[in-house]
Amino acid sequence: MPQVPEQIASAGTLESPALPNSAGSLFQLFRDGQPHTRAWLASMTGLARSTVSSRIEELLASSLIAPAGESSSTGGRPPSTFILNPGARCTVAVDLGGTHARLAVTDLSGHILAEEDHALAISQGPAAVLDAVADTAERLLAQAEQSPSGVLGVGIGLPGPVEFTTGRPTSPPIMPGWDGFDVPGYVRERLPVPVLVDNDVNTMALGEHTMVHPEVDHMMFVKIATGIGSGIISDGHLQHGAQGAAGDLGHIAVPGGDDAPCTCGNSGCLEAVASGPAIAARLRTSGLDVPDHAALLELVRDGEPEAVRAVRQAGRDVGSVLAGCVNLLNPSVIVIGGVVATAGEHLLAGIRETVYSRSLPLATQHLRIVGTQTSGRAGVLGAAAMVTHHMLAAPQVNALLS
Repeated sequence: MPQVPEQIASAGTLESPALPNSAGSLFQLFRDGQPHTRAWLASMTGLARSTVSSRIEELLASSLIAPAGESSSTGGRPPSTFILNPGARCTVAVDLGGTHARLAVTDLSGHILAEEDHALAISQGPAAVLDAVADTAERLLAQAEQSPSGVLGVGIGLPGPVEFTTGRPTSPPIMPGWDGFDVPGYVRERLPVPVLVDNDVNTMALGEHTMVHPEVDHMMFVKIATGIGSGIISDGHLQHGAQGAAGDLGHIAVPGGDDAPCTCGNSGCLEAVASGPAIAARLRTSGLDVPDHAALLELVRDGEPEAVRAVRQAGRDVGSVLAGCVNLLNPSVIVIGGVVATAGEHLLAGIRETVYSRSLPLATQHLRIVGTQTSGRAGVLGAAAMVTHHMLAAPQVNALLS
C-alpha cells in the first residue's frame, strides 16, 4: 500500500479508493459545475436509476448539490436537474510572501467571499505569522457570514521549499525559524479543520491553471518578487518532485552572475541577479533612490531609462534559465507573475527575447509567454483549489457524508 502523505492523511484522505457506486464517486461528475439529470448520470456511470436516485438523495442531504430546475423535454414531464452547490462549504485560502499576506474566504467554486491583503514579514517567525493568519481568517469568516464549522479546509502557500508530504518548510532561505516547523499542526490549534500547505508558487500555478488556463495540460507559472520560483503543471497536474522541490528556479546559476551572493549560500543564482531586491540594489549602485519594490515599479512606470534597462535585463536573465526549462519540459504556456511582473512589458520583452532565441524551435513553436491574469490573487485562488481538489475527492466526500 503506498504511503499516505502526513498532511493529506491528517486532512482526511483515505488510503483505499472510493467504491465506484458510492455517493462520493457520483459527486465527481458534478464538479464540472454543470447541471445534470438522473438519466445522464446513469448513462455516464452505468449505475441503475434507483442507485443514482439514492446517491443523489445523500448528496442533497449534505447540501453538496442542489436542484437546478428542470431541463428541456421532448415530451412528457421535464426531467429534474442537479448541480454543485458552491455555498455548501467554504475554504480559507492563505498566500504568504516575503513581506505580505493575502487571505480569502472562498466558496467551493473559488469565488471570493471576503479577502484582505496587508503587509506581514515572514521573517517574524512561524508563531507570529500564523497567529496573525488565524486572527485574519476568523475576521474574514465573520465578514463573509460563514460558520467555522462550514470550513472545508485551510490552504496555505509559503515563500520557500515545502515538503509536501508533511506541509513543513525545509531550509527556507528567507524564512528564519521556519525550518521543519509543523505548520498544519499549529494552524489546526486555532482552526480545527484540515490544513494543506505548499510552496507559494505551486499554489499560484494551481490558481492560474484552474481559473484561467484549465484547458492547458503543460504550463509553468514563474513568480518574480522578493524571490523567484516556478510551479509546473504537467499532463494537467501540479508536479512536486520527490521531496517537493520541483520548480525551484531561483537557485539555478545564471551565466555571468557568479559574483552575486544568494540567500541560499551560493552565488550567481537567478534570485540573486533578477529578483526585486537584486534589481533595486543594482539601481542604488547607479545612484538612484530605490528603497523597495514600490519605488522600483514607480521608476519603471515613469520611464526612467536606467530602471527600464535594469528590468529588461532581469527579464533576459530569467529567460536564460527558462530557455533550458522550455527545452526540458516543453510547456505550451509560461505565465509570469509576482510583484516585479507588474512592471509590465519591459520584463516580458526581456524574457521572450531570450527564451525564443535560445530554445529549440520545436519547443517554442506554439509557446505563449504571458502575464498573470488573476490580479495578484493566483496564490489564494490556488490555495482554495488545493483544498477543494483534495477534500472533494470521492473518499473524502464519502467520509463527510458518513
